[in-house]
Amino acid sequence: MSSPLRLSLVGDYRADAVAHQAIPLAIERAGRWLNIPVAADWIATDQLNETDLTRSDAVWVVPGSPYRNDEGVFDTLRWARETGKPLLGSCGGFQYAVIEYARNVLGWHDASHAETDTGGRRVIAPLSCSLVEQRGRVRFEAGSRIAQAYGTLESDEGYHCNFGVNPEFSDALGDNTLRITAWDEAGDVRGVELPAHPFYVATLFQSERAALQEKDSPLVIAWMQAALAQR
Repeated sequence: MSSPLRLSLVGDYRADAVAHQAIPLAIERAGRWLNIPVAADWIATDQLNETDLTRSDAVWVVPGSPYRNDEGVFDTLRWARETGKPLLGSCGGFQYAVIEYARNVLGWHDASHAETDTGGRRVIAPLSCSLVEQRGRVRFEAGSRIAQAYGTLESDEGYHCNFGVNPEFSDALGDNTLRITAWDEAGDVRGVELPAHPFYVATLFQSERAALQEKDSPLVIAWMQAALAQR
């Protein structure tokens, strides 16, 4: 038997978080779908400075912001983006991926998050309507990584968030190498990806919740497939 696929789950685990309950189940289902052994390690953000992520085959920045070590999360996202490490981000992972990109690629050094910052350029702002424990239709760009993973151009997805991409900055964010490839019915950003990266996909929705309905998460499978391809 080949060695297990090594996955790092970056985030501060909470047993009562629905997404945190779903993630191990989603990974287990994906492992069965791919017929491979998997070893997933949950890494608290305040342990990132002591953790060698280079030994991981892939990294998932999981929901649960604000994190205990925000800067460690931003550093992890930048490292995965620059080195080609397969990266999946959901909810908080999506929000922080957008900020990291704005700061280090667009040069918006004051890019900020309305939940944790008092000033700066608010690229992550309060949603017009809360999405805490809500579901909604999401549409995907044809040919995108997300659409390829799902095999369709839309899906019904679950959320647990109050913050998303500020519409004032959507065009500037999506006009560069980071592509906006998922939207809700109102046209608000729900997913981004780096097409030239082996796999760098982040969504505001929590695709892992499919496992709680005894269904596979297409994005988790695609992320793990990308990691296998690099071994």
